[in-house]
Amino acid sequence: MPPKRSHHPLESMKTLLRLSIFFLMAASAVSAQSLKRTTFKTDRLDFGMGGTVSLVGAPRGSVTIEGWQRNEVEISAEVENEARTAAALDAMAVINGFVLDEGLGHIRINAVGTDDKALMKRLKHKVPKEAGAYRISFTIRVPRFTDLDINGGEGAFSLRDVDGTIKVNFAKSDSRIALAGGIFFGTFGEGDVRVSVPTRSWRGRLADVQLAKGRLSLVLPRVFDAEVSADVLRTGKVENMYEPLKPRPRTAFTEKSVVGKAGNGGVSLKMTVGDGLITISESEP
Repeated sequence: MPPKRSHHPLESMKTLLRLSIFFLMAASAVSAQSLKRTTFKTDRLDFGMGGTVSLVGAPRGSVTIEGWQRNEVEISAEVENEARTAAALDAMAVINGFVLDEGLGHIRINAVGTDDKALMKRLKHKVPKEAGAYRISFTIRVPRFTDLDINGGEGAFSLRDVDGTIKVNFAKSDSRIALAGGIFFGTFGEGDVRVSVPTRSWRGRLADVQLAKGRLSLVLPRVFDAEVSADVLRTGKVENMYEPLKPRPRTAFTEKSVVGKAGNGGVSLKMTVGDGLITISESEP
């Protein structure tokens, strides 16, 4: 049997030192982890039909807009803050949120945050070094007949039950748009965008949607009158699975361009993608 190995005191001290360093590093990693806090801010204003609601959203955060029968605008914001210290979280909770600018027939909603250096200078606030990222997600209810001007950064977008002239711009978004009527212009940098016409009695006059990169889906009722154009400008293709859509006389559908008429034609639906996929399909009954 081999002799038992004795442990030198110096070796034991090295082992203890290594363990101490390990636990100090672990404690440092835990202390460096970010703290998170979510706050909620709401407001409600009287607002008649036919006015305009504008939104300049945060660099990150979702936007949901719904029409309702009340002559009011209701704004709810979920603000998610992240920082390395509780003091920084307290400072961010005071600053991050939104401000309102009310005019005759026009409400402007502007997201504000600690990343806006001009705002911080104007408020004479210093951004804590420990402040981190933040998100502001909006849910806005407006009278059904309202014009919209929506500008967002990166985040999901949802629209339904609003009839008016609507302009939407997002840098990156997964969007679900149910057209209720009026005119719609949408510009998206990147994402997955789904545009649907819920009923054949849609009262809209025009929809023009542009997506630089990603997937754009157009979903139509089985019986519907429209002029449809779908074009992929660079790489990608158009997939038409909507049987009622027929080519115009002396033209043919191609892999990158589908221009045709459904039913008796009329309303114009224009879909454009730079790089990606366009699908045209029928909504489920």
